[in-house]
Order: sequence, then structure tokens, then C-alpha cells
Amino acid sequence: MPVIVRFAPSPTGLIHVGNVRTALMNWLYAQSHGGQFMLRLDDTDVERSTQAFADGIKKDLTWLGLVHDLSARQSDRFNNYEEAIETLKSAGRLYPCYETGDELDLKRKLQRTRGLPPVYDRAALVLSDSERAALEAEGRSPHWRFKLSGAPVRWQDLVRGEVTIETSNVSDPILIRQDGSFLYTLPSVVDDIDFSISHIIRGEDHVTNSAAQIEVFKALGAEPPQFGHHPLLTGAGGEALSKRLGSLSIESMREGGTEPMALNSFLAKMGTSDPIEPRQQLEDLISEFNLSKLNRAPAKFDPQDLRALNAKLLHELPFEAVADRLKDLGVGGGAAFWEVARTNIEQISDMREWWKIISGEFDPIIEDAAWAAKAADLLPSSDFDDQTWQSWTSAIKESTGVKGRHLFMPLRLALTGRSHGPEMAKMLPLIGRDKARARLLGSAA
Repeated sequence: MPVIVRFAPSPTGLIHVGNVRTALMNWLYAQSHGGQFMLRLDDTDVERSTQAFADGIKKDLTWLGLVHDLSARQSDRFNNYEEAIETLKSAGRLYPCYETGDELDLKRKLQRTRGLPPVYDRAALVLSDSERAALEAEGRSPHWRFKLSGAPVRWQDLVRGEVTIETSNVSDPILIRQDGSFLYTLPSVVDDIDFSISHIIRGEDHVTNSAAQIEVFKALGAEPPQFGHHPLLTGAGGEALSKRLGSLSIESMREGGTEPMALNSFLAKMGTSDPIEPRQQLEDLISEFNLSKLNRAPAKFDPQDLRALNAKLLHELPFEAVADRLKDLGVGGGAAFWEVARTNIEQISDMREWWKIISGEFDPIIEDAAWAAKAADLLPSSDFDDQTWQSWTSAIKESTGVKGRHLFMPLRLALTGRSHGPEMAKMLPLIGRDKARARLLGSAA
């Protein structure tokens, strides 16, 4: 069977790093097996789903390079779900229930007080036709549950190994709400059947759901896909990720200067046995990907670690890879400037600040005006090169007796306005003699 996997977000909000980690795993799995990657928008919640969020999801995936081969929207497929409903009803696997939410909550509380699992008691199955008619006469509309077999469901999980779920300990899942809208399970299974999904790779919070879904697959006459449930991603403090954590949305990261391959590298490697190192191409991640490398413990996402990896990736990029982006940022200086400044940035937009120091105007920091003027007089008249800094500072030391930090820091502050940054031996030729002299003399140039 050809490999076809899917990423199925709901367009009800921004997707975050936890969502994209699942998308990346599916994409890498498809690529490493010569398969196809499907983007399925689970937009059956028509009130909360928006086109803006759908477009945002596509934009985020495109930015990361996770191009899909197939696509579908569940809102276009309601007829397919209705047909599946009739099939399940005819087979006696879908039955109406009339309890309200409050009544179900009360049942669960009573079961817990008796030390029993809060499993639905199937009271609706023993209702007579007249009792159902009476409930409907009261204005009650049924929700519909799928009748589980009560037998154990087993599968060989791609991540967790042998998995067994006792469906006798699980409530019959609700497939249709009282208002007639679909919950996740039925549309998902129907889509997986219709689009020949071969492997479902998702978070371990779906393990129990998978058992119910396997039974729905079989009730609809289909062979279930292979399942793989990876450990969840948590925040740095161990908290669950959600759409409410806007700072971890892909949109905010893109706009905040994160490199797509830094995020891909980080998410592909965290929680695995591989070291977390930047990769410049998705092809490198494809060749290194294997679900067997995943650890069983949740992986913690720390934005500081991502920033460090982002910086490391930029430090390794050749000028050719960023030339157009630097031009868009208004940064000149060519390859020479990139080589000098790149090891002092965390994101590429930081290059603008260093370019201002090279070419723009700022107020120099002069601690001793007389000493700085003396240093200006000692600037070589010849063209500056990589040796100019050493020869010039040696001349200042010999003339003024100042050395070490007391020599180098005042010069850096006067020439760059910063107490840290790229090597001054490389910065000085880019600044040039005229700007260096003006700054040492306290001029804003």
C-alpha cells in the first residue's frame, strides 16, 4: 500500500509548535517512504472555523516548506458522512441517546462515588419506542453514540509498540451532537477511508480515541491504517501547549525572526536520541528521520533553546543564502560585512543594527575626549585592512601608556556605541578612516 499521511488541523485558531511538530513528523515520514502528505482542514465546526485561519495554516506550512500533495475540507464532504451514518445505523452500531449534559455529569459523579469508571451505562439502548417518542415530545433531540464491541482492541503502534485498549472500559463515543453536527471521530474515519490514508501519526492523547476509531473503520468495512502516537510537546514549565499560547504560534515566530529551518531542525530533533543541531535543508532531516528515535517522555519546548539554535543556523549561512534578504532589509556591505557581523546576530533583522553602526549616524560614547582625540590623530593614513587595528592600538599604547581593556573598550564604545560586537580588527576597515576619526572626535557620523 502506498504511504499517504495527513495533517488535520481545525481552522479555528493559529497553529502552534505542537501542531507543527505533528505536521513535520507526518511530512518527513511521507518523504522518507516516497509517499504523499495530505492537508485536511477539519472545519465541521462552521461557527468557529474561518477562511482567515485556513489561509494562515497554509501560509505557515508553506513557510516551513511542508508542501502538501493532497488537500480536502471536511465542510465539502457532509454527504459522505451522512452516508456513513446510515450504514452504521443499519448495522445497529449507532443509537440515539436523550440524556442532557447535566444528567450525564450526574451519572458520572455517581459512578465515581461507587468506585466505578465513569463509563456511559447504555441506558438509551433499553428505551422503548414509546419512551423515545415521549422524550422527543418533551423537545429533546438525541445525540448519537457508536456502540463499541466491548472487546480489547490491539495494534502495533509505530512509536509505542504493542497497544491494547479494553473498550469495555470506554464510553461509547458520541459521533453526532444533539444539534446534528458531527464530532471529530466519524468525519475523520470516513476521510481516512476515502483518501486511502495508510498511516496516522499524531499525539499520544489520541491513543484511546484510536481504539474507538479502529472499531468504526471495521464497522464501515475498511481496514484501519497503521497508527503511531508520539509523546506530546509541552512548554518549558511542563504546561500543555494550546492555541491560547500566542507567543508559540507559527505566525508569531515567523514575524519574530525565527528561521524556518531552525524551527524544523528543532522540532524534528527534540524528544529524540539525535543531538539538536541546525540543518540547512529539509532533505537532511528526511534522511535522518525515524520514528524509532522518539523518546517516550514528553519533550519540553523552550523558546530560549530555539533562539540559540536560530542564531547558530544563521552563523553558518553563506552570504549567497541571505543576499536577497539583506537587500530587502536595506543592509549593504556585501559578503565582507556578512562575514563580519553574522556571528553576532540571533535573527537576520539584527543585521540592520550593525549596518547602522557601519554606515549610519549615531552618538559615539566618549569617556575621555582628550585621549580619544589623541587616538584619532594616530589613525594610519594608509588604507585600512585586517592589520590596521593591531598597528593602530599598538601606536596608541606606546603614545599614551594605556593598555588592555582600558585601551580597547573606550575605542569600541567610540567607534560602535556598543560594549560588545564583532572583532574590531574586522569592523575598523568597514567603518573607514573618515568615520572613525569623526567618531573619536565626538561627531555623530
